[in-house]
Amino acid sequence: MRTYTAVIERDPDTGVYVGHIPGWSGAHSQGSSLDELQANLREVVAMLLEDGEPQLETEFIGTQTLQVA
Repeated sequence: MRTYTAVIERDPDTGVYVGHIPGWSGAHSQGSSLDELQANLREVVAMLLEDGEPQLETEFIGTQTLQVA
């Protein structure tokens, strides 16, 4: 079992959820719900893993909230 962290955003104009795995070229998808997005990302990752383990270009660390006056 492998675990990857995906960054999820929602397009405010369309309401579509978009997700990608930082540092992994091609590991991105979208869906009309979070469940659909997760299923789509799983499918993409499984397909990409057929070519072997990824060499991630970056490492996901986290998010930060910034306050600007």
